[in-house]
Amino acid sequence: MEITKGRPSGSGVRDERCLFRKQARHFVTYSTWKSLTMQNRMSSTSNPVAAVCQMTSTPDKEANFSVGKRLVEAAREGGASMVFLPEAFDYIGSSRDETLALAESLTGDTISRYTQLASKLNVWLSLGGFHERGHDWENDRRIYNSHVIINDQGSLAAVYRKSHLFDVELPGRGVSLKESAFTIPGPALAPPVQTPIGKVGLGICYDLRFPELSLALQRQGADILTYPSAFTVATGAAHWELLLRARAVETQCYVLAAAQVGRHHTTRASWGHALAVDPWGAVVGDCGGGEKEGSGNGGMVLVEVDLEKVRETRRNMPVQEHRRDAGFYRGLEAAVDNT
Repeated sequence: MEITKGRPSGSGVRDERCLFRKQARHFVTYSTWKSLTMQNRMSSTSNPVAAVCQMTSTPDKEANFSVGKRLVEAAREGGASMVFLPEAFDYIGSSRDETLALAESLTGDTISRYTQLASKLNVWLSLGGFHERGHDWENDRRIYNSHVIINDQGSLAAVYRKSHLFDVELPGRGVSLKESAFTIPGPALAPPVQTPIGKVGLGICYDLRFPELSLALQRQGADILTYPSAFTVATGAAHWELLLRARAVETQCYVLAAAQVGRHHTTRASWGHALAVDPWGAVVGDCGGGEKEGSGNGGMVLVEVDLEKVRETRRNMPVQEHRRDAGFYRGLEAAVDNT
């Protein structure tokens, strides 16, 4: 397991990274981190710390939980008050049938074990992309892709079900996924959740491509947006950081995006680069990645969340105050309809 601690946001430069590459310039192993934990706690500021994690899920649910548990424990030891795990933290199946066969309800073993872990460690968890059995499971065998927030008492604080499903064919790029073949789109957005690090707005992976969602969450008071993901290698290389920074800039929120990394099985791999972006759009934590560089032990970056940075950014550049009413932007549509 590899861990780094990010610098405070606003430095204007890319921060220390948790990388799986041997040539990483800034690198802290788990054993080194343990020896520095007390010193870091004593010298830390009053800002809360978030742990943004990445892992390489497989169809082996027990192995995946073991990795997730170690990440949460290490993050808590490092001072994190909230830990973010990626989409499909529970498993990534090798086929449609396997994906459905492994699905559980919110009262099943996987979520129960994480609620116990949260309570034991007194830590909040963002579990993004849980394979939740649908409301008519016995008849249609369809699932939700659900982002589950667990509080430090081990209770479910929120559940958001992914509303934009990834049905994409990219000839020549090795991308062919049809999420809607077995997944039900979520019926609504979830209100931002008050947590120890601030008010968190919930998305999942492909939701990142829809700025309407992030702006709606910001208008409801979100300080932080989170997009736990399993981006493909092709789309990740082209768009991942670009989209995350864009969402941060347009909403003036922190954006925390846990990620899957590396090869999950013979037919699927993920880009990685679990990322933290500050409200100015600066990358303040990057876990690195690549199709062949995943590690079964996982990795994370620890980031201080400075809510004064959010307020300062919005005060100095009051974009939301300058935004016109919704009817103004629909004016072109009305004009076209009347022609």
